[in-house]
Parts: sequence; C-alpha cells; structure tokens
Amino acid sequence: MKIRAKWISLMVILSTMVVISACGNSIANKSSQDSGAEQTATNQGKAAPMFDLLDLNGNEVALADLAGDKVYVKYWASWCSICLAGLDELNTLSAQDNDFKVISIVSPNFKGEQSTEDFSKWFKKQTTYQDITVLIDEDGTWAKKFGVRGYPTSYYIGSEGVLAKTAPGHNSNDQIISAMKEIN
Repeated sequence: MKIRAKWISLMVILSTMVVISACGNSIANKSSQDSGAEQTATNQGKAAPMFDLLDLNGNEVALADLAGDKVYVKYWASWCSICLAGLDELNTLSAQDNDFKVISIVSPNFKGEQSTEDFSKWFKKQTTYQDITVLIDEDGTWAKKFGVRGYPTSYYIGSEGVLAKTAPGHNSNDQIISAMKEIN
C-alpha cells in the first residue's frame, strides 16, 4: 500500500511539473510576441564550423569563401536509404536559382561510409545527380565539429556564418526553402 501511495504522489508531482512548465513556455512565448520585436529573421546561434574541403573534382570549397551567402549543408551517406531517396530532391534544389548555396558533405571512412576512392567512383556513376555539389570530409573531421549524430542531417547557415538551425532527418525542398527564408 505504501508503494502505491508513493507512486501516486510521484505521478501527481510530475504531472504538476509538466503543467507548470507548459504554462511557463506559453507565458514566455506570449511575452516575446507582445514585446513588439519583429521576428522574421533568425541569426542566433554559434558560428558554423569553417570547413575547407575538396569536392569530387579536387576543387577547394571553403565556407569562408561563401561569406555573405546563406548556405544549406546536408550531411549524408551512401549506405543511408533515406539519404539516397532524397538525392533527386537535393539535385532539383541545387539546380534552382535560390538566394542560398546548396552543399552536400559525405565523410569517407567515417560511420560506415566507404573510402574516398570507392565513394567517388560510385557517385560519378549516378548520372542523374549532376547538380549536387559533394564535398569530401575525410574521416569525419568536420562531421564531428558539426556534431553529426546520424544521416541525413541538415545545417542552415546564415550569411554571417551563424549556424542558425540544425535538423536531423530528411528535409523536403519546401521545408529547406522555408527555413532559409527565416534566416539572414
């Protein structure tokens, strides 16, 4: 009987904490809305890792060279079925004239990805993805700095180099375009 009473007391306390927490968030959100501050652009966050990587043709691509541009970065892997299913969409997005750059990054020899040579051969056989820029993050050095935990993962970088948003999983082109409109 004592155990049941303790269990009920614990559940009441936890339920009360959840309700108070939800009310606190509601009040905080209402307060920020009432402050009159326009919330159309988000450039809050930490500085994005300033990668300097090679593409599949051996050309150097550095995030610092894209200063002033918003950048969408997608980390993916060739063994990831969700990633592969999204390549057509990524290719379409890459070919469009958007107000942001589209970059994809693969990490050979990291988290089960094949070697750089094998990946490069495999990808170049995929003739339908001609518009995708693929950068090589050998051994996942930059994946670790970005904090990649799974594939695919998207990173939204503002024009000032701020990592404004991180989104694990597949993001549709509509979601990407919408998110990029919210940042400077």
